[in-house]
Parts: sequence; structure tokens; C-alpha cells
Amino acid sequence: MRYLTAGESHGPKLTAIIEGVPAGLIVSVEKINADLARRQGGYGRGGRMKIEKDQVQITSGLRHGKTIGSPITLVVENKDWKNWQTVMSVEAVEAKNEQLRRVSKPRPGHADLVGGMKYQHRDLRNVLERSSARETTMRVAIGALAKQILNALDIEIASHVAILGGIKANIPDNLSVAEIKEKTSVSEVNMVDSTIEEQVKTLIDATKKAGDTLGGVVEVRVENVPAGLGSYVQWDKKLDGKLAQAMLSINAFKGVEFGIGFEAASLPGSKVMDAITWDQDNRYRRTSNHLGGFEGGMTNGEQIIVRGVMKPIPTLYKPLMSVDIDTKEAYKASVERSDSTAVPAASVVAEHVIATALAVEILDQFPADNMNELKKTVASHRQMIREF
Repeated sequence: MRYLTAGESHGPKLTAIIEGVPAGLIVSVEKINADLARRQGGYGRGGRMKIEKDQVQITSGLRHGKTIGSPITLVVENKDWKNWQTVMSVEAVEAKNEQLRRVSKPRPGHADLVGGMKYQHRDLRNVLERSSARETTMRVAIGALAKQILNALDIEIASHVAILGGIKANIPDNLSVAEIKEKTSVSEVNMVDSTIEEQVKTLIDATKKAGDTLGGVVEVRVENVPAGLGSYVQWDKKLDGKLAQAMLSINAFKGVEFGIGFEAASLPGSKVMDAITWDQDNRYRRTSNHLGGFEGGMTNGEQIIVRGVMKPIPTLYKPLMSVDIDTKEAYKASVERSDSTAVPAASVVAEHVIATALAVEILDQFPADNMNELKKTVASHRQMIREF
């Protein structure tokens, strides 16, 4: 399975094309739209989310509610486009309109300046329109479709916020996907620890008032993943590496870890490795899950636990200093509409990019022209692992 996304933040629409989805998958558009709505939610979001009500339109690859094996096209319209038709016109505009909403003062922490240098844009809007996190709309849509493939194989996935603005949630060691879904469904900050919810919201409000932004750590957990996905034989076949790349591809993400992650650096090996047992159900299990479901770049059958670090959004309403690319004079950076924090929304994005990477791995490893074939081969693989 492979995919591409296209579209600008204030352009007419966002598009994704996905190739390699097995034929015969029953697709729920409602579930895709529900996940798109989750991405738009979360305490601390800005005005753009009040304008956009993302709904996906599928224009190819489905017939009568099922995939047919051909490329799938997903489209989401930008409702704000009506206010940007001249600024973001695909056709040539009058000279007097070429400078509308022009950006010459790059924002620290954004792609503005380096993107302008690389592609030789004197209007940095050409950079920020595509580098915007609005692009993650389509990655959630793709991931929502990928989750439907995983669900057909009895694989469940969920996400939550582990840390926001330095405030840490109390996370149970054996937190299940079902518990995450239940607890985050009633949380405005997508946290499983309700005791700190008001503290987090108060911090977000104070940060917004100060014109600043907050980052955090998000966590994704996946259950019932077959052991043996990925491989140790080459560096680029290690599945944890692929999941790490997927996580770091999200806008503003700067770090990733599995299981106890960086904490392992300060512990002896006896406190890090997961002892192997043969349980009463006649299968191999680990007595702990410090390694987050991976050994040697391969899934080991335990719950996958992967976290990503999101830096604070770089668009500040009290902006840092920058340099005008025309005059080279010092100025306060440009301000584009933004959020005080997008960590709750970013956890939803993380869930979907991880789901996509897992679906790609499964479809690469097993015959997958159609869902019946895929289900049979995955079931056969599970049985082979169980009988080892």
C-alpha cells in the first residue's frame, strides 16, 4: 500500500490517493468522518477549527461500499477557501493582487525561511501553505481507512496525551486500548487521567492569554498485533524504525520512543529486558513490556507502545524576532492563525499515522489482493507463531 497527499492549507481542497488496499474491504465513510472530527477537537484549538467541518468524499476505488482493488481517492474540501480565492488562485491574477497576504517575515521554528531558500520563493506563503499541519487532515483520513483494515484483522489501536505543557498524566502500567477509548472519549484534552484535566485546561488558558504555546507527549497503543511483523535482516526492514519515521513525519514532532524509551538509558539491563514465559494458554508471553512490543525490529506479540514528542506550535501571538527577506531588517515574525496547543489533536494524528504504517507492513508481508485472502494468511501466520 502506498499513498500521496496534496493540497494547500487555504486551497480549495485536500486530496489523497491510496493504492494497494485489498479488494472486498467494507468501508465506513462515517468512521472516517468521526476520526476527522476527533482531529479537529481538543481544548486549545484556534478559530480555523470553527470554520472547517471536515467531511471526506471518496471519488474512486469503492463500489457499493466495498473496495474494488483500484486506487482510492479521498477529498476534503476547505470551507475557508471562499475567503482565499484570490490569494490562493490557481490561475494568474492581476499584478495588484499578487502581493495579497504576501509573507516576507519568516516565523522561527517554521519551514518558512528554509523552504523559501530551497524553492526560491520570494513570497513565503508558497511554503507555509503546504508545510501547514492542515495536511494532517488527509493523513488522518488515510489512517482511518487503514484502521478499518486493521479492525478486520482484530487489531485495535488508540491514542492519548501523556504529557501536556509539562503536566504528566498518571498512566496505569497495563493500560488497555479499550480503557484509552473509554477515558479519552469524555476528556477535552484526550487524557486518561481525569484528575489533572482542569489543571491542564487552566494552563492552556493562561498560555493563550500570554500569547504563547504548549507542547507535549502523545502515546499510541496497539493490541493483538501478530508477532513477527518487521525483520532483523536489514536496517530498513525493522518495523519499529518505520513506526518511528511515521511518528516523526508529523508536523512539529521532534522525538519518539518505544516502551520505557529513554528511561532505559539510566537502568540496568535486568530492569529493561522483558522475561519470556510459556503461559497457561500455551503461548509465549513477556512478564513485562518495557520494550514496547518490539525485539530486534520485530513485533513480539505484546502491546505496541510508542510515544512522540511534539514541540510547542511555533506560531506565537507574541512573536519572536525575525528578519524581513526583502530588507534584511529585524522585525517581529508574521502571525498566522494558530492554536495555543494542538497536542490533543496531535495524538489523534499519531494514532492514524501509526495505523497506516502497520497496515502497510501487513499488506507488504502477506498476500493481499483481497480481504478473504488476507484474513486467511494472517490467521495462518498467527497459528504458525502459536505452534512454534
